[in-house]
Amino acid sequence: MERILTVTNSQKIIKHKKTALYVLLIYILMQLSGTWLVKPFHKLVMSTTGLPSEQAALITPGWYIALSFAIALIVSLIITSRDKTFWDIYQGKKETIPLSIMWGIIGFFLVFFGQMIGAAIEMAIFGIQGGSQNTADIVNIAKGAPIAIFAIVVFGPILEEFVFRRVIFGSLVQTTNFWVAAIVSAIFFALIHNDFTHILLYTICGLIFAFLYHKTKRIWTSIIAHVMLNGFVTLVQVYAEPIQKFLQELEKMQ
Repeated sequence: MERILTVTNSQKIIKHKKTALYVLLIYILMQLSGTWLVKPFHKLVMSTTGLPSEQAALITPGWYIALSFAIALIVSLIITSRDKTFWDIYQGKKETIPLSIMWGIIGFFLVFFGQMIGAAIEMAIFGIQGGSQNTADIVNIAKGAPIAIFAIVVFGPILEEFVFRRVIFGSLVQTTNFWVAAIVSAIFFALIHNDFTHILLYTICGLIFAFLYHKTKRIWTSIIAHVMLNGFVTLVQVYAEPIQKFLQELEKMQ
């Protein structure tokens, strides 16, 4: 009986590793695909919309990001759905759904204040000014093609939580401890955003997301916090001018 259980557990571990590897490879291919496919996609946009090259170039990145993230997420969901225990990396009972949702909302504020502390540290020690070039680039893409907002706010956060929290953090926490797994996954999470000036801010985000996952044992907790953070930042950045005008008009009325 013990032999059968050992073989079964060994098979589950191997299956989990394969699933994690597939999800990671899908994410890497999605990130690299732009190098090969953006130009052909740009020509496709021109031919289907009839727009000249310069105008098509304004919407091509947004549409490509939306489609590539959506495809990568769908494929990842299909792969993970075939491994029924892939998400069961913790022993013991998971947090209840209402409390997991609550922790996701709390996590948004933790990340928000964590970034404020990180920005203060960057400014005090390194003299780094606020504002992220990565965020600015993404916002410009979203302004050119608003459909990219779906990738920024929904598809991206879910996929990144799959990769950095379940695949990297989840794999490491089973063989090391929380801090080793959290720090390693947070650093990789920071590096993938390609904004080395603010690597501290992204690392803080990664640590808090890992804590949320570890706390509730549910990946949806960190996803909720991540989606809320990206949604808030996108809302503020994309609609900064309309919001400012609205506040000015409101002030005049008062």
